[in-house]
Amino acid sequence: MQLEDIKELFLQHKEDQLSHRYITNKHIEPLLEKISKHVQVETIGKSVLSNPIYGLKIGSGKKRLLMWSQMHGNESTTTKALFDLFNSLLSTNSNLNYILEACTLYIIPILNPDGALAYTRINANQVDLNRDAQNRTQPESVVLRNAFEKFKPHFCYNLHGQRTIFSAGNTNKLATVSFLAPAQDEACTVTPNRKIAMELIGVMKSALQGIIPDQVGVYDDAFNLNCVGDTFQSENVPTILFEAGHSANDYGREVTRELIYVSYLASLDYIARTEVTGSEYEPYFTIPENGKCFLDVIIRNAKVNGVLVDVGVLFQERLIDNKVKFIPKIDKIEKLDELYGHKEIDAKGVEVYNAEGGLLELGYENVFVILNNEKLLLLSK
Repeated sequence: MQLEDIKELFLQHKEDQLSHRYITNKHIEPLLEKISKHVQVETIGKSVLSNPIYGLKIGSGKKRLLMWSQMHGNESTTTKALFDLFNSLLSTNSNLNYILEACTLYIIPILNPDGALAYTRINANQVDLNRDAQNRTQPESVVLRNAFEKFKPHFCYNLHGQRTIFSAGNTNKLATVSFLAPAQDEACTVTPNRKIAMELIGVMKSALQGIIPDQVGVYDDAFNLNCVGDTFQSENVPTILFEAGHSANDYGREVTRELIYVSYLASLDYIARTEVTGSEYEPYFTIPENGKCFLDVIIRNAKVNGVLVDVGVLFQERLIDNKVKFIPKIDKIEKLDELYGHKEIDAKGVEVYNAEGGLLELGYENVFVILNNEKLLLLSK
């Protein structure tokens, strides 16, 4: 499938009922109701707070893929892209029947509905579900494990989102999309199973290269059996971690949404048309490992309490009136020569104060600082 064809499908089938960062059961339930006429949609369990966890099956092929999103409730970009994918696969005009004939997808669009509602990473018991793969102390962990054992997938897609700090290598290139073929043992052995996951990541990276050259990264593959991806990989099911990251001025993650959609379709097309053996795994090792080279804002050459420094700002994501707001917080006051800002401001040696005219300090939160006796807006308009 050509990249331009995938991009055109996205434009035609993007689900316009989902946008920005706050995606909950309330947002997806009308969409599940709509597509339930064409695919199997079921409640497969309940969360800590008894919110339903939905699963849906689409396709009839022999190659089985298990996909789950919002294991971390505040990581919703991959969920939006799933509904764009559903619209595409179910359209009579998309010419994607060959994928549904070759593959069966079982998808959990929001595994952690309580975390999604509260816009938190953790579940209602304050547990990170991605560290609960072995003990399975939480109902959501049990739901995922039951789906895994019942469906018996040949491939697993573990769908997440990442912060704005990540770079592709220690460079000024954003890691807008990142992947990982998780380790399945302490030695991080490149097993036949991992090679299959690596081959698929190489295919997706190749597709993305046409849109975001040099902006794909991979995570450190240090082994942790408590993580779901490592557990499933250790049970010899090729598993891929997806991380939807930041694109310039894309705090709503709508640009990245399209890139995740491209990744879905490029990999599904490849799986449908190919017997994936892992023989083409080597391109995976050309992808740079993620660095942490970015801040949201850097004020360069600023005086703070008379000392010439740089001021680094990170945005804090807060749920306010059912909308995600970004609150700037001073994260670093030091020379930041090895870091890059998504937005950079040159203070030209002028003293920078907080919005009340006082001394700027670490941890200070406000959308403004004062520079040259004027309020300077840290957020983009």
